[in-house]
Amino acid sequence: MADLKRKQHISRAGRTRKKIHSVSTDRPRLSVYRSSKNISAQIIDDKQGKTLASATSLEKEFGKGSDKDAAAKVGKAIAERAVKAGVKNVVFDRGGYMYHGRIKALADAARESGLNF
Repeated sequence: MADLKRKQHISRAGRTRKKIHSVSTDRPRLSVYRSSKNISAQIIDDKQGKTLASATSLEKEFGKGSDKDAAAKVGKAIAERAVKAGVKNVVFDRGGYMYHGRIKALADAARESGLNF
């Protein structure tokens, strides 16, 4: 059963990424990864193949937590680091996860902190 769920998740993530790449190739991608205990985000420039900024809930200043508050802190941090790196406009890659809960909290916090998507 776990193999089936993993395959379905990879398929959803691929469809999401395909839509993102067909819509916009000039903006970097805000990619989100969520596990049961942590959440992380990266801003990736696909043209150069480089990560411009990253943040994760494993960092010491965020403390421990797998809730919406930790996701919001990660969203705020990734937005601040992106603006510092000169990036304001991104494409949101939710990685096949539903836009709900921690994913939505991260996205809302990133928008409030200066990212446009």
